[in-house]
Amino acid sequence: MSIFDIFAKLEQERADKDTSAGAIEWLVVGLGNPGSQYENTRHNAGFCALDAYAAKTGQRIDRMKFKALVGEGTLGGKRVLFMKPQTFMNLSGEAVRDAAAFYKIPPERIVVLFDDISLPVGRLRVRPKGSAGGQNGVKNIIYQLNSDTFPRVKIGIGAKPHPDYDLADWVLSKFTADELPTLQDAAARAMEATAEIIQNGTASAAQKFNGQ
Repeated sequence: MSIFDIFAKLEQERADKDTSAGAIEWLVVGLGNPGSQYENTRHNAGFCALDAYAAKTGQRIDRMKFKALVGEGTLGGKRVLFMKPQTFMNLSGEAVRDAAAFYKIPPERIVVLFDDISLPVGRLRVRPKGSAGGQNGVKNIIYQLNSDTFPRVKIGIGAKPHPDYDLADWVLSKFTADELPTLQDAAARAMEATAEIIQNGTASAAQKFNGQ
């Protein structure tokens, strides 16, 4: 049984115990750019995590709402809205802002998954809050929410191959065939980290997943 299969089984068991669907309590937001030309690009690491989770668990994230593809489900024992903003990366905050306002979700219950060039491919880093660190999607979320206190799961995409390499070209480049298995493993762990944040807090998730 794969790590995804085990994870899906645990989530289903939690969902079965939750006899009432209840209101949405958390937002889980994967960042990326829409369109087939951006599939498997480094900047779409957040999309990759949600897509892989959906493919393995049957979770649907395919309904257009709040300028995003969304789906309701259960993660970490809580009712969650999974989101893939369709505004392109630099305006990701518009979708997050609208969903947060509709469901009355505070920043502390919005988990954002995104790419990080400062980490090796597949390495994770969980943080409870902080600056955008040069990631424009996160920058726009901070601007739209007027807060940087949302937890985040950073997914390593590797540094530029040399200092003169254009940053935009690098983050929009595709993962290599050798890197894809590492990314897929990171996608599974990123969603596990997200579930841990929801269930036991960011400090617990950081202790378990940082450096992996």
